[in-house]
Amino acid sequence: MEDSIDEILSSARTIVVVGLSSKRFRASYGVSQYLQAAGYRIIPVNPHETEVLGERAYATLESIPVGMKIDIVDIFRRSEEAPEVVEAAIRIGARAIWMQEGVVNEAAAEKARRAGLAVVMDLCILKEHRARLSAQW
Repeated sequence: MEDSIDEILSSARTIVVVGLSSKRFRASYGVSQYLQAAGYRIIPVNPHETEVLGERAYATLESIPVGMKIDIVDIFRRSEEAPEVVEAAIRIGARAIWMQEGVVNEAAAEKARRAGLAVVMDLCILKEHRARLSAQW
């Protein structure tokens, strides 16, 4: 069962995108650009980037400044990398984990839920936002 997508999207302000690339043809870039235009602050996490979409990029979730409120950690990585991202998201106090389309890891999802994080798996955050909230902005 998915957690309340409407609640996750409507209450979020800051979305960390793990795997965000500055390459415009990548899905992570298009999705993040859309979310930024919709009013979310996007924080890129990619050790190969220094800045994406005008925001400083961080090498890891743990390198994001302490005290920055993270609402959603959006995972654009392979499914087998999800557990490591989830563990880091728990450590930094994120509120929700969003695994993009094609990213499925039941063990990571369960670990996140046990830690109190909302979880969405195998869905595109852009498509869900567009379907549910695009009329609001």
